Amino acid sequence: MAEHHEIYEQNADIYDNLVSHEDFSGNLLIEIKRLVSLSNIDVVEMGAGTGRITGLIAPEVKSVKAFDISQHMLDFAKIKLDKLNLNNWEFSAADNREIPLPNTCAYLVISGWSIGYFASWKNKEWKKDTKKAVAEMERMLTPGGTAIIIETLGTGHKQPVEPTQELYDYYSYLEKELGFTRSWIRTDYKFNSVDDAEKTVRAFFGDELGDYMKNNNTAILPECTGLWTKTI
Repeated sequence: MAEHHEIYEQNADIYDNLVSHEDFSGNLLIEIKRLVSLSNIDVVEMGAGTGRITGLIAPEVKSVKAFDISQHMLDFAKIKLDKLNLNNWEFSAADNREIPLPNTCAYLVISGWSIGYFASWKNKEWKKDTKKAVAEMERMLTPGGTAIIIETLGTGHKQPVEPTQELYDYYSYLEKELGFTRSWIRTDYKFNSVDDAEKTVRAFFGDELGDYMKNNNTAILPECTGLWTKTI
């Protein structure tokens, strides 16, 4: 199984190949639009990675300013977004705990599969770091604006589960102490073939899920995704 630190710092193409197969039914954008109207709004994205969410929402909104701590990931994202022939997006390197933008600059601040790493990478200061990231989200929101945090609720699962104790604690902290409300959707992966599915899943998630793809002779990997929402 690949080390995620190494992938984010050096192998954006490996990561993007995986996530490009997720949510083949298109449920994520539908759910985001259910939670907040995207029409003619300014958006800040934290932890943009290879531009997965950026590419989803850029055609729908007025502007997107997207940030990630890894310049390597952002360089890959820029290549992808250039293909959309839009000029309403901008990528910059920044830490989730300190975004270089003014107060009340966006109606939506969104972060996908990023803030949770404070907890899942066994950081003893995860609550402090999570609170700082959320404070940045709230600082940048205009009155009535919405913060959305997107995280996994179980790879290989058809119903939502907290994959680890660290993520259970993190999700509870978002809901019980920081005032977020949870919804969830299915964002299943669909690969080009069973062989492609097995190799890709095994490389990123490990042998247990790689064996699942092979033994079930399937190119579809179930995935549940949670969206935590807070309106200011």
